[in-house]
Amino acid sequence: MGRQDPSFLAVGHLNKPHGTKGELFAWPLTDRPESVYVPGTVFHSSSAEGAQPDPDLPPLRLTSVRPFKRGFLVSFGGVHDREGSERLQGRYLFKEMATLEPLAEGEVFYHQLLGMEVVTKEGEALGEIAEVYELRPADLLEVHGPKGDVMIPFLSHIVIEVDTEVGRMVIDPPDGLLDL
Repeated sequence: MGRQDPSFLAVGHLNKPHGTKGELFAWPLTDRPESVYVPGTVFHSSSAEGAQPDPDLPPLRLTSVRPFKRGFLVSFGGVHDREGSERLQGRYLFKEMATLEPLAEGEVFYHQLLGMEVVTKEGEALGEIAEVYELRPADLLEVHGPKGDVMIPFLSHIVIEVDTEVGRMVIDPPDGLLDL
C-alpha cells in the first residue's frame, strides 16, 4: 500500500511587502517555479504562524508575477495596497497536490523520503531518513539507525533505487561512507 501523500504542498513563502501597491516578495520552495508562479494560479495560505494551509482563510489568486532577485514579486486578487500585503507577510503558500505538474520518471518529492527505510544493496538496514538537507553540490539525507546517524549524499551513483510505494531506498555506498 502506498504512503499517504499530503493534500497540499508548500511551494512558497511570502517574505515581505514590496512597494505600496500590494506586491510581496515570494521565496519559491519548488524546483519548478515556472510552472507554479503563473497568473491565475490559486494558492492556499497558512495563518501568520502556521506551517499548514489554514482552511478558514480564503484562497489567493495570483494576478501578476515577475522575477526579482532569487524569487518573485507577486500580486494577488483583492490585495491592492501595502496594508493588504502586510497582512500576508510571513505566510506559506500551498498548492493542492492534484494541481501540481506530475513528476518525471525517477523524481520524488522530498516529503516522500522522510521516514523511508534505507538499506544497502547487500540488504543491510541502515535506518530511516529523518531529514533532507538541500545543499550544494549534493543534497544530504540524514539517516537515523541502530548503529547511529549517517549522512548519505543524494546522488544517482549512490542511491540506486527509491520505492515510494513501499517506502524503501537502496543505496550502494562507496567505501568509507558509512564509517563517517
